[in-house]
Amino acid sequence: MSLFDDVLGDDEMFSEAKFGPQEGFAGVLLCATACDGHIADEESRNLFLILSQRKLYKRMSEQQFGSMFDRLMGHLKKGGPEKLLDKCYPVVPPELHESVFANAVDIVMASGSVDSDEKDFINDLSSKLELDEQRAKMIIKVMSYKNRG
Repeated sequence: MSLFDDVLGDDEMFSEAKFGPQEGFAGVLLCATACDGHIADEESRNLFLILSQRKLYKRMSEQQFGSMFDRLMGHLKKGGPEKLLDKCYPVVPPELHESVFANAVDIVMASGSVDSDEKDFINDLSSKLELDEQRAKMIIKVMSYKNRG
């Protein structure tokens, strides 16, 4: 137990406001970049490219986006991708479940190979988002075509 825990409590620093759809979507994709234990440069670039193209973030200033991302990174560093995912996926709106899944698959495949941790993450994400198995397989297949070459 640290001195801060005695004064602030264990999760005081990270328990402020609940996540909304913007944090949820970005957080799931951040987890996809970190699920194998590191964030590759290509995954990081792909993450920011994907988020910059989403309508969900068009009204956010750079400062707001940076603050949101700093908060997500704090949660990632404190609890790892599994805990961050558990905070993020429930606030992704149902109409964005397939989109966030497809983008997560895209990020995982951007490096050119998919290791066992990444496969486990994608399987877990599909289950948590309650995606139809055939639909999830189709999304993975399309993303594999996209990332060839």
